[in-house]
Amino acid sequence: MKTAWLAAGAVFLVHAFGNARSAFFRDELYFIMCGRHPQWGYVDQPPVVPLLAAATQVFGHSLFLLRLVPALFATAGVFTTCLLAIEFGGGVFAQVLASMAFLFAGVLLGFGQIAAPDEVGLWTWPLLALLVVRIIKGANPRLWLIVGLVAGVSIQSKYTILFFLASLFLGLLLTPERRIMRSVWFAAGCGVAMIVVLPNFVWQAHYGFPMWELLRAGQNGKNVVSSPPIFLFQQALTTNLFLSPIWIIGLMWFLRNRPYRFLGYAYIALIVQMLLLHAKYYYPADVYPILIAAGAMQIEAWTSHLGLLRKVVLAYALVLGGIFVPYTLAILPERAFLAYQQWLIGFQFPRTALAHDPGGDIPLLPGVWADMHGWPEFAATVKEIYETLPPAQRAQAVVVAANFGEAAAIEFFAPGVPVISYHNQYWLWGTHGYSGDVVIAISGSTEQLFKKWALLGHTGNDIIGDFGNCGAKEHLFEHAKLVARFNVPYTLDWETGIPILVCRGIRTPLAALWPNLKEYF
Repeated sequence: MKTAWLAAGAVFLVHAFGNARSAFFRDELYFIMCGRHPQWGYVDQPPVVPLLAAATQVFGHSLFLLRLVPALFATAGVFTTCLLAIEFGGGVFAQVLASMAFLFAGVLLGFGQIAAPDEVGLWTWPLLALLVVRIIKGANPRLWLIVGLVAGVSIQSKYTILFFLASLFLGLLLTPERRIMRSVWFAAGCGVAMIVVLPNFVWQAHYGFPMWELLRAGQNGKNVVSSPPIFLFQQALTTNLFLSPIWIIGLMWFLRNRPYRFLGYAYIALIVQMLLLHAKYYYPADVYPILIAAGAMQIEAWTSHLGLLRKVVLAYALVLGGIFVPYTLAILPERAFLAYQQWLIGFQFPRTALAHDPGGDIPLLPGVWADMHGWPEFAATVKEIYETLPPAQRAQAVVVAANFGEAAAIEFFAPGVPVISYHNQYWLWGTHGYSGDVVIAISGSTEQLFKKWALLGHTGNDIIGDFGNCGAKEHLFEHAKLVARFNVPYTLDWETGIPILVCRGIRTPLAALWPNLKEYF
C-alpha cells in the first residue's frame, strides 16, 4: 500500500507541475461556460465536468485550479491501478511498473492534463473493475451499491462508460463469475445507478436527445473512420508503442486465468463496440489501467528471480516513456519543443503560412497544444471592435461565433461582450433576444457563417469575397464590412486568418433564422 501512495504522489507532482504550464484549451473554456449555466445535461456532454470546471473559476481565472481537477483524477487513477495490481497478486515491482506505464501512456497523460469528460474515467473505470474483482473474491455483496454509485457518476461525466459497463456485464455473463449478479444487491446497485442518471436522461429526453443527433453527425463526416487494423494500432500507439506490450500481456493473462477472464472478454467486447460504432481512437482509453495492472503483475512473476532484468525493465520504461512526455504535457516553451522534436524525430511537421501573413511559416504543434494558443488575444480583438461601434449600434450589437470555442473564449476573456453561436449548447441557448440588426460576425472556416445565413433558396456564395457593401435583395445583410483578420502564431491552421466582419441591416430577424442554423457536431 505504501508503494501505491508514493506512486500516486509522484503522478500528482508531475501533473501539478506540468498541467498549468500552457494555457486554456478551447474545450475547457466551453466547459466553464456550460458550468456557469447549471443544468442536468448539455447537448454534447453530461453535467459533472462542466460543473467542476466552472467551480474552479469562481474566484477568478485560474488555469492551475482548473487543471488540478484532472490531476487529482489521474492521482486517484494510478492509486487504484496499484490496488488492482495488488489484487491480481502483484508486489512492489508490479506497482511501480504499472504506475510508470499509466503515467507514460500518452492518452492517459493527456486525460490527466486537460479538464475534459475523460478525466473522471481515469479513476472510475479501474475502480469499477477493482470493486467487481473484490466481490468475486468474496467481499460483502453490498459493494454493488458502491458500484452503482460509481457507475452513475461516471455516466454523468461521460456517456462512453455505458459501453464499458455493457462490456463488463457481457464478460461476467460469459463466465462462471456470472454468479455474483444473482444477488439482490446487484439489482440494488443497478437501481442506484439509474437514480443517479435519471435527471440527465430526463434532460436529454426533454430536448429530443441531442446527444444522439450529435453522434450521428460525427459519424457522417466529422469523425475519421479508421479500419480495424488502424484502430488497433492506434490503441498501441496512444498508450506508448514501446510500453503497450505491458497491457497486451495483461490482456493475455486475463484470458488465460478463469477468475479474471471476464475482464479479457470485457476488453474485447469494448473494442468490438468501438469498431462497429466508428468511435474515436481514445474513447476506450480509460480501460487500459486495468490491463496495465495485470500486465505489470505478470512481468513481475516472470522476473521474480531476475533482479537485474527488473532494473532493466524499469529503466526501459522510464527512458522510452519519459522521452515522449513533452508531446502530451506542454512543459516546454514552443521554440524549445520544436527544437526537441527536431532532435528526437529529425524533422518538423510543416504547416502552410498563416493567412495574409507571408512570413508566418511556423511548424505545427500537437493539436491540443496548438488549440491553447491565441484565445485571450482573439477575445481582446473582438472586444476592441465591439467597443469602437457607435453607442447606438453597440446597444443592439451581438457577436456571432462560428463555434463554441470562439464563443466561450469571448465570454471568458471579454465579459460584457454579448456573444451567441449556432454550435452545440450555444444554439440551445438561443439568440438572447438580439435581432441581429448589428452583428460582429466571426467566421473561422471559409466564411461558413454566411453560407449558413443565406436566405432560403439562395447560396449566398457571392457574398464571400471582398466583403464589401452588399445591397442585393437576396443577401441577409444590407451591409457587411471586413474589419479585421485575426492571426496568432502556433495555433491551428483553421483558426488562423479568421475574418471578423461588422454586418448591419439584417433582412430576416435572427429569431426566424435560428431554427435552421443549428449545428450539433
